Amino acid sequence: MSGVGWEKASAIAERVERFVRDVVAPYERDPRRDEHGGPTDELVAELREKARAAGVLTPHILPDGSHLSQRETALVLRKSGLSPLGPLAVNTNAPDEGNMYLLGKVGSPELKERFLKPLIAGAARSAFFMTEPAEEGGAGSDPSMMQTTCRPDGNHWVVNGRKAFITGAKGAKIGIVMAKSDDGACMFLVDLPDPAIRIERIPNTIDSSMPGGHAVVTIDNLRIPADQMLGASGEGFKYAQVRLSPARLSHCMRWHGACARAHEIAADYANRRQAFGRTLIDHEGVGFMLADNLIDLKQAELMIDWCAGVLDTGSLGTVESSMTKVAVSEALMRIADRCVQVMGGTGVTGDTIVEQVFREVRAFRIYDGPTEVHKWSLAKKIKRDWKTRHAL
Repeated sequence: MSGVGWEKASAIAERVERFVRDVVAPYERDPRRDEHGGPTDELVAELREKARAAGVLTPHILPDGSHLSQRETALVLRKSGLSPLGPLAVNTNAPDEGNMYLLGKVGSPELKERFLKPLIAGAARSAFFMTEPAEEGGAGSDPSMMQTTCRPDGNHWVVNGRKAFITGAKGAKIGIVMAKSDDGACMFLVDLPDPAIRIERIPNTIDSSMPGGHAVVTIDNLRIPADQMLGASGEGFKYAQVRLSPARLSHCMRWHGACARAHEIAADYANRRQAFGRTLIDHEGVGFMLADNLIDLKQAELMIDWCAGVLDTGSLGTVESSMTKVAVSEALMRIADRCVQVMGGTGVTGDTIVEQVFREVRAFRIYDGPTEVHKWSLAKKIKRDWKTRHAL
């Protein structure tokens, strides 16, 4: 992936940072929230209009449709994440960013025109229907357990099943649905809402940055034209792999920005607050926590850059993205936790975004694969590599 060059990407990132700090951050106290604490679509639309006017809407995809390299994308997405509302405002949020990447890579010209174009324009939100209810033995961290089925019927496919934790399903206009045929996994593009896709409930979750929440959904005889399948029957997992590593890394990028901002807030608090005859920063117990934050932030940044560089070679980067997801999510959790601790009582209130960042990053340690699943996968690789060496 060639990108636009480091200097131009850095200039884009600087514009995004100014916009997020100056325009988006004041909206963090905006009361337009749904019953689960997430921003309403009205609020998102207002922010996107401002981003469009400022020339920073969908900044990682250029007007000619080309995409920044992954290393360049990291510069931009970290800055978009400086506010929990930032990715929504500039259209770098999950799951839309990952869905745009996938469609840009493997979508036909017709599918791009119909489904990708409104996503890039920020005119629609999307949802990715893969995860299924655990109580039914459905797909979660192991997508091979998929229970949702699809069968051909003339020039259509008929899909039936249930999905869970479908981020942004409520209010989404575009869906990517995964189901299992006799050939294997399949992936479809659909217009939303559709009466055959029924939201059963939206549970309360620890995080609250995503509009529409994380829904449990029933799919009942959903009829999809055959030309809305990505690729051929049985190729769904192959296309999921195209999306998986970049989308996982994008989460790392955005939440790195959020934790950098939380650290700024905690450091400002520690330099202003007096206790026991001196400012908090002068107490080693506080100062050392903030020093550890700097170290973790830099190490996480370098891991992201390293993995992005691997993806830019054209590699799927499955192993590297697993390593990065574990290292970065765990480091960001430590950072967010220290920020809350440094700020004491203020840190557990909604007076700043620190409390929300803590909640969001805690959820991130599970989303896109829990730490333990990635470590298990890495351990299997270690075993495979050992067997290969000792078989020679």
